[in-house]
Amino acid sequence: MSGTAQSFVPTPLIFTDAAAARVRALVIEEGNAALKLRVYVTGGGCSGFQYGFDFADNLNDDDTVIENGDVAMVIDPLSYQYLVGSTVDFEEGLAGARFLIKNPNATTTCGCGASFTV
Repeated sequence: MSGTAQSFVPTPLIFTDAAAARVRALVIEEGNAALKLRVYVTGGGCSGFQYGFDFADNLNDDDTVIENGDVAMVIDPLSYQYLVGSTVDFEEGLAGARFLIKNPNATTTCGCGASFTV
């Protein structure tokens, strides 16, 4: 009944159009329509936890899938609990091009925005 648990999530993650456009461009570049953005949280980083991004074309049974048009982002259940209510975005600027997470659950973040504390 993992599908049932997913329907009770109070605040979903937001997968912005900018992030979806970047994933879409990578799907086209790789020629793999099954490619998805995998977002995860690991221990470490200068603030306790750090965000990770990867591309995967497979899903685990307990992954949460969030779609934006024809592309998707997937999150494992352990990471999801730290990311509820967050926005996954993509930006290009002086610091380069990168995926980033705006996480309302984070009490502190590091200067680079790659790690956080809850």
